[in-house]
Amino acid sequence: MASAMTLDQLKTFLWVSRLGGVRKAAIEMNLSQPAVSGRISALEKSLGVVLFDRTSKGLDLTKRGILLREHAERIADIVESIKGEVVPFESVDSLLRLGVAETIVQLWLPAIVSELYRTYPNIKIEITVDLSVNLEQQLLARSLDLAILMGPISDFSFDNTVLPSIDLTWFCAPGRQNSDLNAMPILSYSRHSRPYLELRHEMTNRYGNDFKIFSSISVTAGLEMVAAGIGVGVFPRQLGMKLIAEGRIVEFDPGWTLGPLIFTASHLGDPRSELCAQAAALAVKVAKKSIRK
Repeated sequence: MASAMTLDQLKTFLWVSRLGGVRKAAIEMNLSQPAVSGRISALEKSLGVVLFDRTSKGLDLTKRGILLREHAERIADIVESIKGEVVPFESVDSLLRLGVAETIVQLWLPAIVSELYRTYPNIKIEITVDLSVNLEQQLLARSLDLAILMGPISDFSFDNTVLPSIDLTWFCAPGRQNSDLNAMPILSYSRHSRPYLELRHEMTNRYGNDFKIFSSISVTAGLEMVAAGIGVGVFPRQLGMKLIAEGRIVEFDPGWTLGPLIFTASHLGDPRSELCAQAAALAVKVAKKSIRK
């Protein structure tokens, strides 16, 4: 008679499915490869199904494996909820897979991670920096636990904690404050972002099609191109302060600007992860404290 499945087997199965191989899962879990393979084999024997197709490129989930992953993710979320509600903060040793947009990296990420580590001294944090649209997809695929991104996520199964809004400001190289916006390129966020789409809509209303927008996934690169005199740009004021202090860029007012950026700390709400909820609350606390300075 096959033995019953265990939480350790399900946890191992999740890591192998997330990382696509036994070796990577073994490294992540600090186990030997035979130990990981043994848990997967025992789980398959217990269920009486094959969970992975072994290919030359690694392991792919079978149809039964895909079904099990959905259930295993829910079980893992419930376990994390139990830890969050029952286990003292200082004893929590979970992995938090945190995704952040670049703007958050530059504004608040070090302080957020510091506060998380202070509150949960045994926590492990895996950080992914990406575009908000990609972070949302990774959340939906459950390859991230929490993402701080341009939100909110409209999917009903997610909780969105709103962070303080971030005002946008126009920047240009010194001496170019009187430049017409349709006379030189405008540096902006990536073309899939809300700021880019709002900018394009506003420019079309004001100038027709007589304008150029240079989009970038990197705010740092956008500001550097503004400093080089390539164009003007509209970015968070806080991120331009260093270059302003160096005399490389200045603020200017063309008579209008875009609406503020809205970021949310978003995570799965059902089942609820107390660690993610607490981490989201800490992110808001850090952001508010930074703004008050």
